[in-house]
Amino acid sequence: MKFREIATWALLAASSCALAATDDGACATLVGTANSAMPPSFQLRDGEPVDLVGGTKTVHGRLLVFADGGTYRAYWQPENSAEKYVLANAGLNSVRLISAPTQGTPAKNGEPGTTLAPQRVLSCPAL
Repeated sequence: MKFREIATWALLAASSCALAATDDGACATLVGTANSAMPPSFQLRDGEPVDLVGGTKTVHGRLLVFADGGTYRAYWQPENSAEKYVLANAGLNSVRLISAPTQGTPAKNGEPGTTLAPQRVLSCPAL
């Protein structure tokens, strides 16, 4: 195989990966802002700063976590907004943001504190 063929295949592979990354239905990503880790993970705890990043737009927000027995529900709330969006699991590192009233009581002591990788958002609110 000649260098030109290798370069062509490498370019095609890179293009395919880029298309797959944008063609998965994600309209934005939820990312942590409290640390400089790469990728910007975040803790699943009340008050955690989390941004919604899509295209060239970033909406600052925070997590609200509520407990109901042994079940935790996480909500994302945009800065300067009363609206709350539950993080509905949509697969590995993917969620849907659904406007919903909170259920349960506010979680205490940073519970559950689970670290999440950036979450691809498959349904974005109009912000």
